[in-house]
Amino acid sequence: MPREKLVSQGAEYLTDAELLAIFLRTGVAGKPVIELARDLLVHFGSVKSIIESSLVEFTDMHGLGLAKYAQLKAASELVKRAINEGFDPKTVFSDPEVVEAFLLANFTNTQHEQFGALFLNSKNQLIKFEYLFSGSINSAQVYPRTVAQYCLKLNAAAVIFAHNHPSGDVTPSQSDVTLTVQLKKTLLLIDVKVLDHFIVGINQTFSMAANQMI
Repeated sequence: MPREKLVSQGAEYLTDAELLAIFLRTGVAGKPVIELARDLLVHFGSVKSIIESSLVEFTDMHGLGLAKYAQLKAASELVKRAINEGFDPKTVFSDPEVVEAFLLANFTNTQHEQFGALFLNSKNQLIKFEYLFSGSINSAQVYPRTVAQYCLKLNAAAVIFAHNHPSGDVTPSQSDVTLTVQLKKTLLLIDVKVLDHFIVGINQTFSMAANQMI
């Protein structure tokens, strides 16, 4: 049984289905819990997609109701907060690996694109992470003036942009590149540096700065 295996061997030795089975606790009529867990993985495609599913999507599967959805979201938020506790307020966000870890822990993977920014002080320490726009992310939907207003409001010295590609492909589009150039030009006028623009996919990111695109 997954629970006994966890106790005797450790959680790291359990499969995704076994971990989900412990979380679900019980199966449904004619389907044991481990089978329900496997069906859940097949239906959503990954653990990450399960965690980030909506209430309608999650409860669409037989045997999964509001109570389990609430438990799932609570567990997800606890994990996120535990990860964020590892980021000291003095953490410097000039290292692409540090930024990637932060984005993968915090960036919501949805079926639509979301555009966010890490606003940094003069020491490249995080002031605030904020989602700014959602929908189809391109130069027509992201307004440089709004971004500039956020920078001034937060007294940011630098900024790192990030947006997700729901397809999982982290290759920047020409629109992504054009948008970054426009934002960089606008923020230069108020003396705010654009350090990077990350594309966030499924368990991976793409840094434009690391690839000499900024």
